[in-house]
Amino acid sequence: MNNQELIKYALEAREKSYSPYSKFKVGAAILTRSGKVFTGCNIESSSYTPTICAERTALSKCVSEGHTDLEKIAVVGSLEKISYPCGVCRQFLREFGDDIIIISATSENNYTEYKLSELLPNSFGPEDL
Repeated sequence: MNNQELIKYALEAREKSYSPYSKFKVGAAILTRSGKVFTGCNIESSSYTPTICAERTALSKCVSEGHTDLEKIAVVGSLEKISYPCGVCRQFLREFGDDIIIISATSENNYTEYKLSELLPNSFGPEDL
């Protein structure tokens, strides 16, 4: 699957965002190495602490369905300025490898692409335990 197709999934997931407090919608779409796609959106809570990011929603769905073979994830936040996964999401993704491709986009044609290891250098992972 090419990046534009994965970004389209993230844009669709973004529309399902429950973000009544921040009004900042985020959608994410994970592609596994086996070709499956899992999407997620951010879900806010009035008490803020239990709020979950789109990336972690998608990853939770992915893992709960038995898939841990992540290839890449597309993330769409603002449609004007590229948004990147927060530190918590970067560390959550890191559990499954530091070579995961992170695609941060505002549209199917405006995006950046990095390896997770570039966005989370000198990271801590399962091999460090």
